[in-house]
This record gives sequence, structure tokens and C-alpha cells, in this order.
Amino acid sequence: MELLKKYPKVFQWLFLLVAFFTLCFAIEVPETYKFIRGQAEFIKDPNQSTYTLFGAEVRYYAFDVFWRLPPLLGWLPIWINDSLFFLMNDWMPMEFWNEDTQEFKTRPLVLQITRNLTSFITFLIELIREILLGGVETIVAFTSWDWISENSWAELPGLPWTIVAAGAAVLGYKLSGKGLALFAAIVMIYISIFGQWKPSMQTLSFILVAAPLSFIFGLSLGIAAFKSKRVEKALYPILLVMQTMPQYAVLVPAIVLFGVGDHAGVIITMVVAVPPMILLTLLGLRGVSPEVIEAGKMSGCNNLQLMFKVLIPTARRDILIGVNQVIMVCFSMAVISAFIGAKGLGFNLLLALNQLNIGLALEAGLCISLIAILLDKLSLAWANKQIDYFGNLTFFQRYKNTLFFSGAILIGIIFAYVGSFYFKEDFNYLYEIPHNKGISTADFWNKGVDWIWDTFFQTLKIFNTWLIVDVLQPMRAAYLRMPIVATFVLVMGAGYIIGGIRSAFVVGALTLFIALSPWWDRALVTTYMATFGVILSCIIGFTVGTLCFQNKHTTSFMLGVCDIFQTFPSFVYLIPVMMLFGVTDTSVLIAVVVYATIPATRYTIEGLRSVPASLHDAASMSGVTKMQRLLKIEFPLALPHMMLGLNQTIVFALFMVIIGAFIGTEDLGQYILKAISDKKGAGIGLTLGICVAFIGLVFDHLIRTWVGQRKKHLGID
Repeated sequence: MELLKKYPKVFQWLFLLVAFFTLCFAIEVPETYKFIRGQAEFIKDPNQSTYTLFGAEVRYYAFDVFWRLPPLLGWLPIWINDSLFFLMNDWMPMEFWNEDTQEFKTRPLVLQITRNLTSFITFLIELIREILLGGVETIVAFTSWDWISENSWAELPGLPWTIVAAGAAVLGYKLSGKGLALFAAIVMIYISIFGQWKPSMQTLSFILVAAPLSFIFGLSLGIAAFKSKRVEKALYPILLVMQTMPQYAVLVPAIVLFGVGDHAGVIITMVVAVPPMILLTLLGLRGVSPEVIEAGKMSGCNNLQLMFKVLIPTARRDILIGVNQVIMVCFSMAVISAFIGAKGLGFNLLLALNQLNIGLALEAGLCISLIAILLDKLSLAWANKQIDYFGNLTFFQRYKNTLFFSGAILIGIIFAYVGSFYFKEDFNYLYEIPHNKGISTADFWNKGVDWIWDTFFQTLKIFNTWLIVDVLQPMRAAYLRMPIVATFVLVMGAGYIIGGIRSAFVVGALTLFIALSPWWDRALVTTYMATFGVILSCIIGFTVGTLCFQNKHTTSFMLGVCDIFQTFPSFVYLIPVMMLFGVTDTSVLIAVVVYATIPATRYTIEGLRSVPASLHDAASMSGVTKMQRLLKIEFPLALPHMMLGLNQTIVFALFMVIIGAFIGTEDLGQYILKAISDKKGAGIGLTLGICVAFIGLVFDHLIRTWVGQRKKHLGID
């Protein structure tokens, strides 16, 4: 009894595990159950049961409710499809003036709004591509093709790559000095001489439209949430779901609403990039001290002046970090948007992966990563740069960067003009280096892949076979063996132990939504793959983070490595593992481990760094060893921070598992990928995305609740 009173939580967890495993062994697997029957919605079988709800017929294999619940939400995808069809074709038909036919045309309101929005975004993309690459589409949008043919001078060429490279270097120098300027110049020169200039500028034009629009919408909604509790309460659940929903899931609804092309990719990117901007804007505005707000009011500021002259400038750093996050999300979406027709490096990367051309995929992926790292460093330098309002600068000191860039433009134009004569019978390499004329290392990497396969084939095959047969398949079978009742007992029991009855109902409701969908088995497979990745990622991340923390130089180095790896688009992680293990579950899970280790490592280091120095001094004076200090002081205080890292690790793992469907898995991602090519796949894609988001939210709720309680217990809330 004394042990029970001393460790009540431990006994609660033991009782929960005993109840869970008892139910697992007590409920037998039905003889008619097969995992393949997760595809029941696509086939007709006389053994299936049916029901009709809201005019939608749902077919399913009926089992005892203790084993699997009937898919009572099977009508939801059909209802979503019908709703989208109604909005796009029948809801609120109105007359609009058609410029092409010069007459009024009847169109549903939503269809007209989406078409006007796509026209506006397409115009912005073409405007930037006009500047970077040249063309006539944007000028035609202002005038006409006849006007272009009558005024040949209007067919302006794009900027030479030398000018863009010089502009990036000057901007890097202005924000952070010579180091960033040199890195910017190297990145731009590399992209050009490797013949990746045109797709890179296509991707950059995509980013330069999506990022500013996401910033404007995110900042506006963040301000609205800061000013109104009702707006914040309305946005909060949407933001939670969007932060854990895979980007794939919103592709199909975007195709239905906006068609395919760069414009649809920009809109999808905005949907994914706006939530972090809202959250960081809200965080920054709430971090402004009351004294600053009172000083602004006392100086006579009205509400508008207080917001834009006091609050936003004070919260500038958090808001600009939000801009950094927006840029990173935009680059991560550059590849995914290629699924719906967005041009650029992402499209080339997907094409190379489809052809299993690892060399070309690596080149495109490296270019995406370099541009992402460059913009990441530029945006962070902008966020950290301090403005000197009192410096007594000369004219040259004040405008030297503008003068340098003006000189670079002049020199670049001269070089391009001279190059047009020097390379008269060939391409002008001082203007743009075509893809087939640039340096390529694709053959080298492809030969490297062949050499790896020839040299290590047996070793890789043995490891791959062992991992799949002895580890992954038994683990997957164990997850699929879990009866629905046992799963609910485990999830809701964990919620009750951690956060009480409220948490139990929250995680139970999220799990119930997935259980009532037709894809419960696929959700279990997704969870098993994410669990495997998270366990290994946490072991590696916590270990590496702890070891690196022991020295300030290794700490700085590892944080820099995490920064670099975090800027890589998620698709890039699939390339090296495909080189080694081919198209298997092993490739996906190793990519999951590598990708998800980043937050585990970062949060471990940041958590250990957050321990006050005074406690280190007190521990040293009391004569404890390094190991005792680590186990008794640093780990207990850093654990809440590390658990938030676990939360991010789970989200990263889920994202990569879903992306892994591209090279073949049997989880929810496989169905999301199938929905993209299905004209009626919007409902399925969105519902599956919600299921994945709810898996992440179950863990998110449990971890955040525990972290909050732990911080209160430690007095660091």
C-alpha cells in the first residue's frame, strides 16, 4: 500500500497495460478478416454489408464491434465531393461580363471567384518570370498580341544570371556581411553553371508570389486573432489540424477548385504556409510588454498607430522568424506542388524519381536545398539585423549597396551584350546557360549507385531482408492485431492518467473519428511506421544532442547541421535511401528516421541549454560528477523541452511516412496519392488528411498536457 501511495501513476500505467494486453489476447481475430479488405470501398462483394446515409451508399465488411467498428463516416468523402460539385456548378449562379466574347455569361459565384483568383496569381507569377527569364506573356496581359507584334522593342529579355547573382551577393552583404555575400554568390553561380538556371528561376518566381501572399494573410489573421478572442478561438482548431495534416491531402480539393498549374500550387502553398505565420505573429504580439503598450497609449497613439508603430515593430523579430518559416514551407511545397502541374525544380525532381534517375534527382534536389538554405539565411539575417537610427552616415555609406547593385547591373548588361557577339554561333553563356549545355554530375552519381549495388548488394540485401522480415512485419502484424476496444482503452486510459477525464474524452473523440472511417487498418499501418521512426529518431536525437551539449563548439556545429538539414525539402531525403535500398519499406523508414531526428536533436540541445547556469554552479560546488549532474539536474529540468521535441518528431515522422507512399507503402499515404489521380478523389483525400492530422493531434494533446503539468511541478511555467 505504501508503494501504491508513493507511485500512483506507475501503478495506473501498469494496470492500463495489463488491461490492454488482456483485451488483445481475449478478442480473437475473425476468420474472415484480411488486411486487404481495407480496399472494400472500391469493390463489390456479396459478403459486404451496406447502409445509405445522406443519399450515399457505403459498403463494408461487418465485424464484431469489439474488433472493428462499422465505417459510419464512410459517407463523408462522398458528401464532400457532392458539396464541391454543387458549389462549383450550381450554387448562386450570377451574370458576369466576359471580355473574350463581349457579352454577359452565367456562372456560379464560387467558380467565378476561383477563376478570378487564379488569373490574378498567374499574372503575378508570369510578371516575375518576365523579369527573371524573359517572355511576352505579362506584357500581353497589359496590352495584346497585336500590340506586341507592332512594337518589337517590348519583347524584353530577362535578367542575365550574372545580375541576379550579383544582386543576391549584395543583399547578403547588406544583411550579414562578407560571409553571406560569398555564399549567395556561390549558390547562384553553381545553379547557373550546372544548367539549372531556368527551372530554378521558375521555382523562385513561385516562391516570390506564395511567400509574400502568405505573409500578408498570416499577418492579418494573426493581428485579428490578437485583437479578438472569438477570432482566436475560431482559428485555433483549424491551425492545429493544418499543422499536422499532410500537404498531399489538400491537393485534390485544390484541383477541383482551381485546376492545375503554378497558380494552384501557389494557393496550396499558402494554405500550408499561413498557419505558422499566424501563430508566430500572435506569439510576437503577445510577447510585447504591457509597459510598451502603455507608453504608446500615453503618447497619443490610436489603435491603428499603436498596432503598426508600436506593437508590430516591437514584435518584429518573431514576425520575421514567421517569414522564415513561411519561406521554408514554400520550398517544401515546391516538389509537392509539382504533382498538380507547378513548373520548376520540383517538377524535374519528380520526373527524375519516376525514371529512377538518381543522378538527375540529386542535382535538382541539391539546387532546391541550396536556394532554400540561402533564403533561410537571408531571412534570419533580416530578422536579427539591428537598425541604427542614430548613425551619422555619409551619402556613400548610406547608399553604397544600391550603388554596388547599380554597378553590377551595368557590368552584367555589358557582359551579356559582349557575350552575344563572342558566343555568336552558340548559346550566350553570359546570359543564360541552358540545361543541356551546363555541367552535369548525373552520370557520376548514377555510376556511384551502380557501384554501391555491385559492391554492397549482398550486405544491403541481408540487412533489408532482416529488417523487413524480423522487425517490420512482426511490428505491423502486432498493430493490426489490436482490437478496436483495446485501442480505445489504451488511448483513453493514457489521456485520463495524463490529463484527467477531459483529456480522455478529447483523445477518444479524435480516435473515434478515425475508427469510424473506412481506413482504420491503414491508420494502424501509418501509426506503426511512424512509431518505428520516432523510437529510433528519439534514441539517436537524444543521444547525439546530449553528447554535443558537453562542448560549446560541438553544440554550435550540431545546431548548424540541424538548420541545414531542416531546410531540405522532405522529398530530398528519399533520394539517398532509394540509392541504397530501392523501393521498399526500409527506404521509407530510414528516410523517416533521418528526417525526424532533426527536431529530436535540436530540442534536446535547446532543453539542456535552458537549464540555469546557477544550478550548474551549485551542482559543481556540491561535488556531483558530470553524470550525476546530467541525470539528477539537467535531464529532469530539460525533459519538458525534450518532450516538445518528441512532439515535433512525431509530426515530422508522420509527414515523411505519408510522402513515402510515393515509393510504395500500404498506409494512408497510399490512398492519398491515389486520390490525386482520381477526379472524385477530393473527399477521400481530405478525409484521409484529417485522419492523419488526428493521429498527430492525439499525441500532441497528450504530450502538451504532460509538459504543462511538468512545468508547473518544476515551477518553470
